[in-house]
Amino acid sequence: MSFRIVPLADTDATRCAELEQLLFPGDDPWSADAFRSELAAGHNHYFAARDGDDALIGYAGVSLLGTSITPEAEVHTIGVDPSAQRGGVGGALLGELLRVADKWGGPVFLEVRTDNEPAIALYRREGFEIVGTRKRYYQPSGADAFTMRRPAPTDAEAAQRQGKE
Repeated sequence: MSFRIVPLADTDATRCAELEQLLFPGDDPWSADAFRSELAAGHNHYFAARDGDDALIGYAGVSLLGTSITPEAEVHTIGVDPSAQRGGVGGALLGELLRVADKWGGPVFLEVRTDNEPAIALYRREGFEIVGTRKRYYQPSGADAFTMRRPAPTDAEAAQRQGKE
């Protein structure tokens, strides 16, 4: 599958909300307004995956938190259209989030459903480790979440992810 990663636009909010309904129906999916609010926050960075027809097939966002002295980042969301799953879209989106996070520095955190084995495997491949469990984190379903953490990259790892900029 051919796709490209570009910044997410306000005009994508409705499509993101549609995908949220498909992907997370029992866990309070985000609305278009929630996506617009996330995009408006200066510390957040959101990206879109677009197919060859320029259709939005995935989205992802990361928040850069802390300070320049104690930086950290948090992956807020990654969603991929079911028809495009298992095609590398989620990995490419995560890669872009981690590139941004590595420029900021510090560890990266995220929450993931404990039963989402494909996502957990993806995160592990990128160096994330489970550091805790949040009981009944997702509502209204009551599903548990793992908190995962990827340590701050070494200088060499950061340079490699940044394309040796």
